[in-house]
Amino acid sequence: MQRFLDGVLAYRDYPGHRDLIDPPAIWTEGGSRLLDYGATEDIAPNKPSKKSSAKGAATPLLVIPSLVNRYQVLDLCEDHSLMRYLTANGIHPLLLDWGTPGTEERNYSLTDYIAGRLSRALDAALDIFGQPPVVLGYCMGGLLALALARLREKDISALVLMATPWDFHAERTQQALLAASALDGPLGLFIDQMGELPVDILQSLFAGLDPLGSAHKFSRFADIARHETDEKPHKPHSADVFAYLEDWLNDGVPLTGPVARECLAGWYGRNEPGLGNWHIAGKAIRPQEISLPALVMVPEQDRIVPPASALALGEALPRSEILRPPLGHIGMAVSSRATETCWTPLADWIRAQNPPKSQ
Repeated sequence: MQRFLDGVLAYRDYPGHRDLIDPPAIWTEGGSRLLDYGATEDIAPNKPSKKSSAKGAATPLLVIPSLVNRYQVLDLCEDHSLMRYLTANGIHPLLLDWGTPGTEERNYSLTDYIAGRLSRALDAALDIFGQPPVVLGYCMGGLLALALARLREKDISALVLMATPWDFHAERTQQALLAASALDGPLGLFIDQMGELPVDILQSLFAGLDPLGSAHKFSRFADIARHETDEKPHKPHSADVFAYLEDWLNDGVPLTGPVARECLAGWYGRNEPGLGNWHIAGKAIRPQEISLPALVMVPEQDRIVPPASALALGEALPRSEILRPPLGHIGMAVSSRATETCWTPLADWIRAQNPPKSQ
C-alpha cells in the first residue's frame, strides 16, 4: 500500500508532459478534426526507413480511434508514436480526432457518428487521396471502422482492426452483464438527466475490468521514478512514458447518452455484435458480409478486450489475417516491443494491400 501511495504521489508531482505538436487539420466538423500526418516531412521520427509524405507517393490510410479515449495514445511521443512510424514507412495517415461532444453532438447515436460524421471524414479522405484508403480502427474505433466498411465497402481498400471487441460474451460474461444492468439503476437515471456518461464513471467501469491494475502499475512506477536517471536525455524514459499514458487515461471523453446506452445495453448486455444483431443506419453489421481484406490484431496480453472477443471477429471476416502480438491492449500502441512485433508487420501489410497511385 505504501508503494502504491508513493507511486501516486510521484505521478502527481512528475514534471514531464506530452509536448508533441499536432499535425495540421485538413478537415473539421463540430468538435472533430482530421489530422494529416503525411502533410510535412517533419512529422516523421528521425532516420525514417522509407520517408514519403507527398500526395500520391505513400499508401493512404484513415485511422479511427475510440470515442472514449483521445487519439494521443497513437502519437504519444517521438519514439513511441505509431502514427509517426507509419509516416516514416511509406504510409500517409489521416487520423480522426473525435474531440469532445459539444452542443452539436449531444444527442448523437452511433448511427450519427458512423453514418454521419465518420462517413463524411471518409469523403474528405477520398478527396485528398483520390483513391480508397485502408481504414484502421483501434479498440472501440475498430467497431466503428467495421460498420463504416459495411456501409461503404466500395470506398475502402482494406481494413485493419486493432484490439477490437466483437463477441462481448466470449469471456467475462458476468462482468459484461453487470455493466449493462447498471443502466436499470441510478446510472441510467444519471445518463438521462445529464445527457452523457461522464469520464469519471467511465474510468470506474474500465477499472472494474482489472481491479488490481491501478495498484500494481503505481507500485511499479514508484520504483521506476526512484531509480531512473538522465543518462539518455535524447530519448524518453519509461517514467516519461508512464506519465504521458496516465495523462492520456485521465483525459478521457464522455459518451453521449444515446451512445452510452447503445454500448452498455446493446454491446455488453445483449451482445448484439457477436450475435449479428447490431444495426447502423438500418443495416445489420455482420462481418461475414464484408469481403474486404482485413488484418485483425489480437494482443495476447490484453486485459481490456478479452482476446477471445477479438478473435471472434477475425474468424468471422471471410478474408482476414490474424496477428497475435505478445503485448497488451495499450502496449501494442506504445510498448518498446511494439515496433518489432506489431508496427513493422502492420506497415508491411498496409503497403501490400493498397499500393499508392503513381504520380
